[in-house]
Amino acid sequence: MIPAYLRYLLNARDEHALHSPFLFKLYTEVIRVDNRNEPAFAAITSLRQSLLRRSDSIEITDFGAGSRVRSSPRRMIRDIVRTAEKPARFARLLYRLIQRFHARSVVELGTSLGVTTAYLADAAALTQGRVLTFEGCPQTAAVAQQNLLHLNAQNVDVIVGNLDDTLAPSVATLEHIDLAFFDANHRFEPTVRYFETCLTKAHNDTVFIFDDIHWSAEMEQAWAYIKAHSSVSVTIDLFWIGLVFFRREQPKQNFTLRF
Repeated sequence: MIPAYLRYLLNARDEHALHSPFLFKLYTEVIRVDNRNEPAFAAITSLRQSLLRRSDSIEITDFGAGSRVRSSPRRMIRDIVRTAEKPARFARLLYRLIQRFHARSVVELGTSLGVTTAYLADAAALTQGRVLTFEGCPQTAAVAQQNLLHLNAQNVDVIVGNLDDTLAPSVATLEHIDLAFFDANHRFEPTVRYFETCLTKAHNDTVFIFDDIHWSAEMEQAWAYIKAHSSVSVTIDLFWIGLVFFRREQPKQNFTLRF
């Protein structure tokens, strides 16, 4: 019997998701958990608040689909935090996923100011893991590196430059990828290409997380392509983000769950 509160959290057509032991545990023990009071988050929360108070600006080099909020290449730090950094609840979910799957090799496409990166780094540190994060804009990357240094996140390597040039050679040096967070070029062709590049180092227990899967028609198209890919077994649509699994023991299924 599925508890009533869990029935409410599911879209009706995906209630059968919780009949899978893997999905039931993932949903109840990872996705729906509230770990906002984790002691490790205090320093990151303080950093986010300090960035929101900053009045300085940087010049943005944007290789992706651009911002829906700002058209000017010069943007204030506090505005970037408000519009480009993931809300803390999503960053905490990434933290929990790294913990759950004991990810040691973590890849992030889209560093921004490094706030979400800090959550990834803290979680990866628990497994003696490292984070390889990519940022196209040199000035944004410089601020991110300062932030990560301030947080003493020593297990992060920031790769600066156009992902079209930096991703493939960097991924080629990795033995495998345990978890990847895709938050970069929000267009169909680059998203699919980055997915397939990282796929070369995925294994049975790898988790891919795609940001903004319903952000645009092109992202909807990319998400549909990823769901249908022969290497993908299970996907979970949490509306804002999508989780992708490659577990060969799981039947191919796509779920839409509330988060």
